[in-house]
Amino acid sequence: MITQMLRVAAITPLSSYVTRFRFEHPEGAALPVFSGGAHVVVEMPDGAVLRRNSYSLISDPVDSSGYEIAVRREDAGRGGSRYMHSRLRLGDLLRVTVPVNLFSLDLRAKRHLMIAGGIGITPFLAQLKQIARLHAPFELHYAVRSRDEAAALPLLPDLPQVHLHVSDEGNRMDLGAVLAGQPLGTHVYTCGPEGLIDAVAETAARLGWPKGALHSEAFLSPPPGAPFDVTLARSGRKITVGPHQSLLEALEAAGVQPDWSCRGGACGRCETAVIRCDGHIEHHDHWLNDAEKASQTRIMPCVSRFSGADLALDL
Repeated sequence: MITQMLRVAAITPLSSYVTRFRFEHPEGAALPVFSGGAHVVVEMPDGAVLRRNSYSLISDPVDSSGYEIAVRREDAGRGGSRYMHSRLRLGDLLRVTVPVNLFSLDLRAKRHLMIAGGIGITPFLAQLKQIARLHAPFELHYAVRSRDEAAALPLLPDLPQVHLHVSDEGNRMDLGAVLAGQPLGTHVYTCGPEGLIDAVAETAARLGWPKGALHSEAFLSPPPGAPFDVTLARSGRKITVGPHQSLLEALEAAGVQPDWSCRGGACGRCETAVIRCDGHIEHHDHWLNDAEKASQTRIMPCVSRFSGADLALDL
């Protein structure tokens, strides 16, 4: 991935959990513009570990003066969000990739229906700015457990098409009501927890929505697990993947550089062929289909793990 060194230009708390970070070119140069739904990967040198996390861009897609992201602090996470919240300071320089979009608006749609859960609101903040320029019909539903978790509320336009659902206030989102009765040609976009994405897909299928009108995004964090060994078939080298390390990170630490983009099991860029598999691949991605996962001939190193006696990859 192409990266650029950017300066931390602003750090703004949005809630007790979420902080907005703005990055600008250290010499004031224009940055590549993007489309709503795009993300960047931020590289964080955390001691001996180089962390790389994907974050949706929330700034105006045509504003080339800087990039903005919103990061929720996850104290039980792998360390990336803690680094951003506790160690990053104004003026710090970090490597940031150029924007990549795996969750773009389908401009053939006659209407855009957006469903966000928690921090999943982030890609829609840039998409709403794009939609405003297109003068396209839209509707946004933003579901949170409490108002304190509605960190993006001040960043949303004050329009009747924007709906806030707060569970603690007895205003849970009724997916059936939201999806039913939408005009023909509507496309639905979902971002948030996996359970929300699955619920939207199931409800839409029950109501007869065409699959081509459903779009979703869920970047996954690599889950922890028991250590395992992997053989690189081309060289015969064997590497060990630690309990809190992804297979992709272990490969990079060993000097192997697989292709990647999202690092969250969504884009397919790091898909790798499996030469031998004496055991079970723990698939955690949203890229491979059920048949491909069952065959145990492909793996997504960014999020998937292995348990068993022998795993050899075509690397």
